[in-house]
Amino acid sequence: MARKSGTLEVATAADVAAIVELRNAVAKRLTRDFGKGHWSSQSSERGVRYDLRTSKVFVMRGRTRIVATLRLATKKPWAIDASYFTPCRRPLYLTGMAVAPARQRKGVGRRCLEEAERIARAWPAGAIRLDAYDADAGAGGFYASCGYTEVGRAVYRGAPLIYFERVLR
Repeated sequence: MARKSGTLEVATAADVAAIVELRNAVAKRLTRDFGKGHWSSQSSERGVRYDLRTSKVFVMRGRTRIVATLRLATKKPWAIDASYFTPCRRPLYLTGMAVAPARQRKGVGRRCLEEAERIARAWPAGAIRLDAYDADAGAGGFYASCGYTEVGRAVYRGAPLIYFERVLR
């Protein structure tokens, strides 16, 4: 079956190694550009397999490989303080978003967020919540430019974070 370009699809066990490769390439690029930080941690196949069991992991494919990935979960990540967010039924938490370095700044990340919102509305979810590092290596400006609202800032395990949400109507 032909895949539609620019759409997210549910990742499978066959995608685990490629997701690890993509996430680690992004971590390496961020470390090279901004120095060592919380963004430098490496992904493992064990971790991605755990993500597949506990949430929905999605991938966006290019012609020959995965060009982006993200995870949507109903369970709140530890680093997120729910008191900052707009009360809603069924929030989803977006984590683990990564876009291949060669595909960054080409609309792939924005398309991933649009697709995540489409998926969340069908879930149905009331909002998408996420955090971004409050540092040069963080993606706060990107999420704001995509229409996500900053709702607060916090420090979690020494990492300064910005909380964002997109309330879905």
